[in-house]
Amino acid sequence: HGKTMFAPPVCDFHGPSAPPASMFDTVPGYEGTVAGGEGGYLPPPMPSYPAPQPQPGPAQSNWNIPSITEDTAREAFSQYASSKCCYSSAPVKDGVITNMEAYNTYRYRLETFNESRTTEWSQQPYNGQPVDAYTQSPPGPWDIPAKAPTFFQDDKQVIKVPNTSSVKNCHTCLGMGRTPCKECAGVGNKICWVCNGAGNRISGDRCHHCQGRGRVNCSHCHGQGSRECETCKGKRQLLVFINLKVIWTNNLDDYIVEQSSGLHVVNLSKVSGQEMFRDAQYMVYPVMGFPDSNVVRAAERLVREHQARFSQTSRILQQRQTIELIPVTKVTYKWKGDSHIYFVYGNEFKVSADNYPATCCCTVM
Repeated sequence: HGKTMFAPPVCDFHGPSAPPASMFDTVPGYEGTVAGGEGGYLPPPMPSYPAPQPQPGPAQSNWNIPSITEDTAREAFSQYASSKCCYSSAPVKDGVITNMEAYNTYRYRLETFNESRTTEWSQQPYNGQPVDAYTQSPPGPWDIPAKAPTFFQDDKQVIKVPNTSSVKNCHTCLGMGRTPCKECAGVGNKICWVCNGAGNRISGDRCHHCQGRGRVNCSHCHGQGSRECETCKGKRQLLVFINLKVIWTNNLDDYIVEQSSGLHVVNLSKVSGQEMFRDAQYMVYPVMGFPDSNVVRAAERLVREHQARFSQTSRILQQRQTIELIPVTKVTYKWKGDSHIYFVYGNEFKVSADNYPATCCCTVM
């Protein structure tokens, strides 16, 4: 019988998960940069020229829109009822509208489009890429040109910072290009699963799977005991450099004026209104002269909050404020001698009817 061979015990190999801090040089202007993108946003420098002053937005005189007609209200109600599988159409066909009240309300929206920048150390296998560290000082993180963004659309760009690329030995394999195989603990073979390491079958015959050795070559490393290093892809060295991440974000806040119709404000967030006012510039001026004082106060508050929140850690590129008039109509109708109500709201003529009077229980066969 072939003699069973046992491998010496080997500690399971776990390479360092993150490169050591000593691997990264100190780069002027980038002292706080870390690996893994945990660095905070870099405050933009003070502008070298005075920022343009916000101008009052365009005047708007007609702040009202006409109420909807009975036909429109009835058609919206009909579509609402037909979209519900358990709703009878009888209240739509036989109900008589007795009253329609407009509770039109306003939505003020402020958008602040800003650019923020953050840096992180990055690495890739070294394949002879240009090495430019120490040739000259790198440009500052806010001096590096990025692509021109489309206003009010989220986007990002990653840029390799010039004059920060250097070559280092791979920290995972210590410059060897290979790491011990984790499947076989670096031995190159494993216990035979057919004979469980005995070298013989239960019948006493020699195990044909391992030829009586009790062990078989590791299929993961093909018996070598090591595998190509995943970090450097066997190149032994890494190109280490700083990446600049440029992030453009559209930050949006809404304020909807409460109305006393009984319709929940949350419903209004899902519909559009008629845009009555639009003003876009580098920094907007809070809307003035609007007939609803709630909108004026909300505009002042949100403009102040946005400029305080975003100017510290990012560069504001553009702001936009809009006011929409959202139509809300409370419809009262009679059906079978009782009064009921529903609401028609938004440009889409959405309907809310919490207490629809003719529902039936659906049973799915």
